[in-house]
Amino acid sequence: MPSPASIAPPAPPLVTVSPGPVSAPTRAVERRALLMLVGSACAFGVMAFFAKVASQRGVGGAQVAMVRFTIGLLPLFSGSVRRRALTWQRRDLLFYRGFFGGVAVLLYFLAIDHVPVGLATLLNYTSPVFAGLYAAMFIGEPAQPRVLPALAVALFGVFLVVRAQGGHGGMSGVVHSGIGVWAAVGLISAALSGAAVTAIRVARRTESSWAVYTSFNALGVVATAPFALAAWKMPDLGAWLALAAVGIFSMIAQLQMTHAYRWIDNLRAGVVQQLAVFVAMAFGAVFLGERVTAGSVLGSLLTVAGVVAVVAGSGRRAVADELRPDS
Repeated sequence: MPSPASIAPPAPPLVTVSPGPVSAPTRAVERRALLMLVGSACAFGVMAFFAKVASQRGVGGAQVAMVRFTIGLLPLFSGSVRRRALTWQRRDLLFYRGFFGGVAVLLYFLAIDHVPVGLATLLNYTSPVFAGLYAAMFIGEPAQPRVLPALAVALFGVFLVVRAQGGHGGMSGVVHSGIGVWAAVGLISAALSGAAVTAIRVARRTESSWAVYTSFNALGVVATAPFALAAWKMPDLGAWLALAAVGIFSMIAQLQMTHAYRWIDNLRAGVVQQLAVFVAMAFGAVFLGERVTAGSVLGSLLTVAGVVAVVAGSGRRAVADELRPDS
């Protein structure tokens, strides 16, 4: 007589179900993400202002950048944050995001150290142009030929703003003052920032916002420490306060941006992020006495309009349907 075990129906096979795609974001989720992106852009503009304040008090750009990244790692003292930050699937993407982003911030702060904060921020925020190019090259997003005139408008705007810094001497004044060299450094920071943003957008398909955020700050410390320590200067109280503000505002801005990228398409993100340019320019003009001319205003508007048009020409990207929930 067969045993009960032998006549029992076989147990169904165990099936491992991977988390499926999340549903499209609701309007409430999109509105919240847009508000986070607005807050992020404003915080980045204020951060740039305080970086300029620190540099005016004798702290070099590399030192400001290293302190900024170091403060950004403070959330790791929380055990729950540390567990999420150190859980990852694509180390290569996190490395690209951290390395390119770290060097971009280093060059950006070096530019802030040598040119008006509004100009440095404007140059750095041409990064969506480069991000669109990299997205077409590496992650298959379409790029339309009509973006080329918009790119030309953006570059012409940059030329007008840089030329305005030469005063009555025009480009001759720019060359002799060295602003042209540091403007080029600002543009290189934008190119690297575009690479970092592209890595973020791919990494957010598999990685938590804390993993992306931590890779950026950890590799940023590694990228900036050799230059910062070689020219370290002990800050005074005012400089320490400015450095603390840089770290706090950058932490707020970075976390909001990294989370918002999960739900916001490329077009809206590119438009909203340009707020940082005008915030930095306004703070520089009001509190630092940086010169604002008709040429620099016109050039800034052309640059921002060109950047937005380039992003619009690249098309909207799909977001939530390819992403998994945060771990």
